[in-house]
Amino acid sequence: MLRVDCGRTGPYCDGLNRRSFLQVGIAGIGAVGASNLLRAKEASVAAGNLKKDTSVIFIWLDGGLSHIDTYDMKPNAPTEVRGIWSPIPTNVPGIEVTELFPLHAKVADKFSIIRSIHHDNGDHFAGGHFMLTGKGGASGADNRTRAPFFGAAACKVIGSRKPGLPAHVAVPIASSIGIRPGYFGGHYIGKDQDPFETGGDPNSPKFQVQNLAKIADLDLGRLEDRRSLLADFDNLRRDVDGSGVLDTYDRFQHEAYNMVTGARAIEAFDLSREGDKTRDRYGRHSWSQSTLLARRLVEAGSTFVSVHWGGWDHHWNLQSGYHRYLPTIDQMVSALLSDLDERGILEKTLVCLCSEFGRTPKMNDGGNGGPAGSMGTPGRDHWGNAMSVLIAGGGVQGGRIIGSTDAKAERPKDRPLSPSDLHATIFHVLGIDQHVSFLDFAGRPTSIIEQGNVISELF
Repeated sequence: MLRVDCGRTGPYCDGLNRRSFLQVGIAGIGAVGASNLLRAKEASVAAGNLKKDTSVIFIWLDGGLSHIDTYDMKPNAPTEVRGIWSPIPTNVPGIEVTELFPLHAKVADKFSIIRSIHHDNGDHFAGGHFMLTGKGGASGADNRTRAPFFGAAACKVIGSRKPGLPAHVAVPIASSIGIRPGYFGGHYIGKDQDPFETGGDPNSPKFQVQNLAKIADLDLGRLEDRRSLLADFDNLRRDVDGSGVLDTYDRFQHEAYNMVTGARAIEAFDLSREGDKTRDRYGRHSWSQSTLLARRLVEAGSTFVSVHWGGWDHHWNLQSGYHRYLPTIDQMVSALLSDLDERGILEKTLVCLCSEFGRTPKMNDGGNGGPAGSMGTPGRDHWGNAMSVLIAGGGVQGGRIIGSTDAKAERPKDRPLSPSDLHATIFHVLGIDQHVSFLDFAGRPTSIIEQGNVISELF
């Protein structure tokens, strides 16, 4: 493990003051099997895939976005189902979105909506685990991770698109239903595939990436000494290592060294290099600025950047909550797609916006099990039987609706799809063989994507 002391940061959520370290670890790498990783790359090369130069911006709305109030409105449904807002037309005939998305409406030709994804589980942890790993097993009673994040597996196969940038990044944190990194982690494919978290608030004038904040103060002479010492130590063990693990370690050590000593990463993480006009376009909000930072990172060479936005569990006060949140989502999505397009990189950058499940088609009474209105105004509860996913760029055709739900948005009516179908589609965009497998902790070859197929209508 290469560990570079970068100074102190503020307290973490556990209340401890820790030294801030840039770490690239290799815990778990032996369990993955270096030869299996090479086979995965060879399979992708044989399929002609790894020639791609695509990246992913994955916007995660932690808590559960209401599909029926955003991307799958049912204006002819009963009042308690159709909800508060009306749909508006977009620049693509036949596609409508909520009236709180007027900027979406102007760029609908750049994105498509998948309306028929389902996993049929209303548990936050089960839903999050399905959407992020493709596997079941987690629940509120036992929320442990059972499998790696599909984005972490993708980065394991292809690494970063350009040297000097971490392949897998989370802005500002990696969190699934309050667990860090939770279902965004590498799990049995290795801790080294956990995302690099920026921390902080990208909207703050004093924003600095926590692990690079003191980079200017590094003693590079000392760093060189440590690097040489590690290299000498590795050479002592080289003749007894036949697994290839040390060769893999060398790569991680080299990437970490390049990241902290080179200019590419420091520049990519520096939001102050963006002009006020661009920053205003995205919106002066932590989530909007996180998305702008994600654009900077994929443009610089990162492969998979997730943007975390929590607080979407609106069992009550849905109206006031969405009046706050949806305009921010509207501005952020519109700005990101337009910005990527204008920079000529939309075709090589896939954007995906989703959450762990949808919300109940029928609004509740705001009581959450108590008297009506005792918690607030009406809201919607958990619903894993149907959800909507926005997807754009990376070769995906815009202006399309994939699948449909029934008259009350309760279940898929046409083209039912699973989270694994979404994962297979993203692997296709990245140029990865979707049948790639790794050894789990028990040494069994385990597929990252099980029973998933590319959603061909998107292409």
